[in-house]
Amino acid sequence: MNHVNMRLLIAKIPYTAKIPALLVPSLVWNGQFAVQIFFAVSGFLITSTTLRRWGSLSNVNVRDFYRLRFARIAPLFILVLLVLSILHAAQFKDFIVKPKTGGLGRALLAALTFHINVLEADRGYLPGSWDVLWSLSVEEMFYLFFPLISRMFGAGKLFVAFLLGLIVLGPFGRTVFTHGNEIWSEKSYLGSMDAIALGCLTALIASRMRFSRPALRILSAGGVAILTFVLGFSNRIYSTVIGRSGLEMTILAVGTCMVIVSAAQTQWQSPRTLSPVLSLGRNSYAVYLLHMFVVFPLFNLFVSLGKPMAGIAILFLTAIPISGAFGAAAARFYSEPMNRLLRKRSSHSDLGSVIEDRRVLHAANSPV
Repeated sequence: MNHVNMRLLIAKIPYTAKIPALLVPSLVWNGQFAVQIFFAVSGFLITSTTLRRWGSLSNVNVRDFYRLRFARIAPLFILVLLVLSILHAAQFKDFIVKPKTGGLGRALLAALTFHINVLEADRGYLPGSWDVLWSLSVEEMFYLFFPLISRMFGAGKLFVAFLLGLIVLGPFGRTVFTHGNEIWSEKSYLGSMDAIALGCLTALIASRMRFSRPALRILSAGGVAILTFVLGFSNRIYSTVIGRSGLEMTILAVGTCMVIVSAAQTQWQSPRTLSPVLSLGRNSYAVYLLHMFVVFPLFNLFVSLGKPMAGIAILFLTAIPISGAFGAAAARFYSEPMNRLLRKRSSHSDLGSVIEDRRVLHAANSPV
């Protein structure tokens, strides 16, 4: 919804004129918050699977860790880069990497070395299908060092201190350290890693402590309240000291982790009515990498039909299920078979989790 909204704004279509001001950012401008939530989930899953697979962080097999990450991430990532390169060479207007951002070669180098965010902060935004790779740059840079630090410090005080350091520095990474660069304030490494660190810390806590049912209910209610507050009143929060200091993202990640602990230790499972949302989560990596290949054609169709105002709701509502179906198909028929093939020689093919009921973490197509 965020990226459909951006296309509409770029085309100067005033579709929000009759929508209450409070609803607009809450419905269609929360993409950055969504990525922050994802980072927290990612940190929890990576740490919990590491603990289950190797017993402790100090025992992590660095080589196997990288091999498993490669099997999960690389097949679809490389295919997407290949398709993007072909579309750029064919001069499809929505996929051309402009010379001012360094051209195709520079974009490929940035993507493959996980610094798309640095390139954009330095030279400006890349086309939409390239731009989404910034979050992968942040996540994979964190996990490049995660097993090495785990081997050195285990799950002891130094490792916790490292995580707490990232959490404390996160708001500064979104404000003071950006020196006024708007893109870097949204996409810097340090400004995004507080959520991943909080997810890691949450996994450590969940593996060592069993919360009582009343405590879990308090955590769940508190986490939902925080998420509702930050997501529902984001436009007002930005103008407060919380927003100006960059704390809103950290608070959002804390709320996410509170919900995660409650869901994990109660072994909560979603009702059948939420199965479409569950599918989006399980295929989130493929949906995220591929959704702009859906958004662009749908928006161009909307434009070719004369930009009918009545078609805007249809544009939003069709982009989501089509992106979900496209991502699910890519995961089922390509990325997951490739993942299994690359993991075939590994004795650690099981994802594992600190969650006792394995069905809860049957997220076979998640980016983790």
